[in-house]
Parts: sequence; structure tokens; C-alpha cells
Amino acid sequence: MTDTSETRSTDGAGGRAAPSLLHRVMRYIPLIAPVLLWALPCWVLLHTGQDWPGSVAWGGTALFVLGLIGMPVAMTRGHGRRQQDRAAVVGDTLLGGIWILFTWSVLLGVLLRLALFAADVGDGQTRARIVTWAVLGVSAVLLAWGYVEARRVPRVRRLDVRLPRLGAGLDGTRVVLITDTHYGPLDRAGWSARVCETVNSLEADLVCHTGDIADGTAERRRAQAAPLGTVRATRARVYVTGNHEYYSEAQGWVDLMDELGWEPLRNRHVLLERGGDTLVVAGVDDVTAESSGLAGHRAHLAGALDGAAPALPVLLLAHQPAFVDRAAAAGVDLQLSGHTHGGQIWPFHYLVRLDQPALAGLSRHGSRTLLYTSRGTGFWGPPFRVFAPSEITLLVLRSPAVSTSR
Repeated sequence: MTDTSETRSTDGAGGRAAPSLLHRVMRYIPLIAPVLLWALPCWVLLHTGQDWPGSVAWGGTALFVLGLIGMPVAMTRGHGRRQQDRAAVVGDTLLGGIWILFTWSVLLGVLLRLALFAADVGDGQTRARIVTWAVLGVSAVLLAWGYVEARRVPRVRRLDVRLPRLGAGLDGTRVVLITDTHYGPLDRAGWSARVCETVNSLEADLVCHTGDIADGTAERRRAQAAPLGTVRATRARVYVTGNHEYYSEAQGWVDLMDELGWEPLRNRHVLLERGGDTLVVAGVDDVTAESSGLAGHRAHLAGALDGAAPALPVLLLAHQPAFVDRAAAAGVDLQLSGHTHGGQIWPFHYLVRLDQPALAGLSRHGSRTLLYTSRGTGFWGPPFRVFAPSEITLLVLRSPAVSTSR
């Protein structure tokens, strides 16, 4: 790998537009959402015709009220100034649990109740109690399964990616992508080591980490991130920042990754050369970098590609899939991203799609640019993954100059 460019940064200027109606409404979501998340399941499970004994109905209601109060308190103590890991675990777990309970209270509370009514099963009380037990049973199963899925070493997802401009000498180049490891309040040093062992078994030419290493500073999460120093690649290990680095002293993470032997691609590129052909491997800071106030941090694609020959194929690391519009305009061949977690807990992926152009997998944007979006290697916040499994990705780059039948 040959380093060919330097980090560049200029501060943007310009006025700020007045906030839209949507943005004004969004300000109140943090206040409204917790009430809906806890109140609706309480109503569906306890107060829609079940006729539970008073001790059950009001005891259950009291538990929901405690959850409604306790969850934001725990999350504030865990993710606010105090940074108390135990409180963060409690708050995150409550958030994941109530999201699943809310989802299935809505789905089964409507669909199953209608199905039971159409089938003329029992009276109103019987149908209401069937719905309650079904919601609790499905939620319990999904929480147990989702916890195992979140904590396991991700499966390896393998795919060939054909790049029309890739030279024959680079055919078969093995690129491993990990992202969104989110080392955090739950100590996952052992998990981190096993992930790195799996990465090493793939015998990669290039290993990429596209950000969101951790929730917390490099100093606090060093032990969990340390196994990244054991990752092997025949050519290089490269890294770009994600948005969560900018919540936790991003420069500390850049410095730690450099210390661990990774090359932070902060608006610069390196060259991967093999068999007489060359691939530009570029990276940009996350799009949230400029608003972080850290000097020199911003997403600057022109700086990342400065000095690269226009005829060479480009592989770009950018944390968020939304960056692909800029990548396509610049003629990038392949962008690697994370950020979405594949939605992490279904059906959250519908909300993710409102913000990002892709949820997971390979997609085409414009006439040339391919985007691969990873579902992520770890998890954020709630220790659950439901219908959105984590992954370690092996992309084998293919050249049209080489027969695909070999």
C-alpha cells in the first residue's frame, strides 16, 4: 500500500435555514415516544377486556409505570454526563424489551384479535386473554433469540463484486469489512477477540473498519478494542470514523487505531497495487464530523481523491450509506458502509429507510457506483438483534478482464 495524500480541512460557511415543521415536531419525539412505548402495551395486555383480577391489572400497570420512569432515568445516567455502564445496560435493555413488546402488542393486538373474532373463538374476555398470552410468549421468544443473535460471533457473508474498471492483476482481491462494533457498557473483550480470529481466518488482502467502533472514549473501551491490533491483512488495514466516534472524543479513536496498526483514512487515500494494476482505497470522515467542532474533521471526498489518477478504480470507505450520492457524482466504483445495522430490531428498519438509501447488501447508484451496506458486526444499545443478523463481510473483487468461469 502506498500513501499518496494528506488530510485536508476547511471550515464551511453559510447561513442556517429556519427549522422545518418536521424538525420542530421531531424535537418532541423524545418526550412522546417513551409514553407511547409503555402505555400501548399496558393497555393492550391489561385493559382491553381481559377482566384480570385487580391485583394483576393494577400490579401490571404499576410495572409499566415503573418502566416508563426508570428507562429514561437509566439511559440518562448511562449515556449522559455520568456515563454509568450499569445504568446504560439497564436502560438499553428496557428500551429493546419495550420496543419488541410494543411491536407485537400492535400486530397481535389487532391482527390476532380480528382473526379470533372472525373464527368465532370464545367470548370477548377469552379472545383478549389469548392475545395477551400470545404477545407475551412471542416477545419472550424474540428477546431470548435476539439476545443470542446479538452476542454471537457474526456469520461470514461472502459475495463476489464485479468492478468493470478493475484490472486483471487485482482480480480475486479479498476485502473483509467489519463495522459498527460498538464496544460499550457490556464488556465484550472476549467477543472482540473471537471476531478478530474469524477475520484472520479469511486471509484478506485488505481489512476495512467503517466506523462506530465504540460507545465511549478510547480510554474507556481500550480493552475491548485491543484485539483489533491482532487483525492480519496482506496489504493493509484501513479505518474511517463513524458518527459515534464524534460522541466520544473522535481523535482519541483515530489515535488508538493508528497505534493498533490500522491506517485512519481521514479524507485521504492509499494505493493497493498487485499484478501491475492499482486500486485507489479512499476514506472520508463521517458526515457528522464537521458539526462536532473538532478541528480538521469533516467529510471531504475531493481531498480523499486528490492526486489519484482519474482512470483508476476507487474503493471508498464512508460510514453512512447516504454518502453514496456524493460518491456516485465523483465516479467512485464501490463504496463500503455500515451505520444501518440492518435495522437491528425489526421493524425499526422502516425508520432507517427514511434516513438512508440502503438498508443492507449490494445496491447500484448511478451508472457506475456500487454500494455495499453491512448490517454491522456488533450492536448498538439494546443487546438484541431481531430479523437483522450481524455480519462479517468478505467481498472478492472481480475484474471483467478475467473469465468468471475459472
